Amino acid sequence: MFEEVALGGMLFSPLVVLIPIAFLLSVITRLGLYKTDLYQRIWRPAWFEVALFVCYLAAVVFIAGS
Repeated sequence: MFEEVALGGMLFSPLVVLIPIAFLLSVITRLGLYKTDLYQRIWRPAWFEVALFVCYLAAVVFIAGS
């Protein structure tokens, strides 16, 4: 199971480590979509970016938890 992350004597949620990983993956995907001009075909870009981040976060939590 996940354990707290200790930084400077303070305990933080494991999401402090997992959220930046998911954000980095979504930024890389977004840049790839911009480079290939597929980003223009997305109907609602803001909703797509939020959904992409949530999916990446779920995948990172699943992989880190197993």
